[in-house]
Amino acid sequence: MGIFDIIGPVMVGPSSSHTAGAARIGQTARAILGEPVKEARITLYGSFAKTGKGHGTDRALAAGLMGYSPDSGTIRDALNIAKEKGIDISFYLSEEDMGHPNVARIEAYGIHGAHVVVVGRSLGGGRIMVTNIDGYDVEITGEEYTLLTRHYDKPGVVAKVCEELAKEKINISTMRLFRKGKGSDAVMIIHTDQPVPPAVAEKVKNSNENITYVMALDII
Repeated sequence: MGIFDIIGPVMVGPSSSHTAGAARIGQTARAILGEPVKEARITLYGSFAKTGKGHGTDRALAAGLMGYSPDSGTIRDALNIAKEKGIDISFYLSEEDMGHPNVARIEAYGIHGAHVVVVGRSLGGGRIMVTNIDGYDVEITGEEYTLLTRHYDKPGVVAKVCEELAKEKINISTMRLFRKGKGSDAVMIIHTDQPVPPAVAEKVKNSNENITYVMALDII
């Protein structure tokens, strides 16, 4: 346990889980979308739904989606700023049990046509975990450099991705593979010691015909 696990993150309050964590979920969703947000539909579950408004969860999520960090004073007026920027953000409350008290589902649309659905949970102390992207179960905390691939579950894909990273002297710390079934759609989450530059991510995508999408997250 580190010192920030004890005293909490640098943030705009009042809550590390409902405010700082929510802002980081929004930030991560924006990074996964890969472009500025034009529209977002956000569903809140559990404690987020019951007490989130009083804790500024809605404002924090909006701020994160615009790229602001948990310690930004912008959080307090994020909803108005979003309106001024022409960003349409709507909120919905759900009583569905998502298996965790602080969960948000963000369906985001980008200014250039990108679309993504991200489900994230706030773990306390400003820590988060993204648990689902576009229907794929994943585990992304945003605390490590992360490379995500979508591909068809075929022999040689994993080896090719590792080869391209090795060429650039990017070291892999952990790797997990999620697939919908043998030989079907799959997602690979790779955590690295160094950030993966966009040019390298593009090389990874072009390294194998079975790789359909590559995204590098650099939001530590």
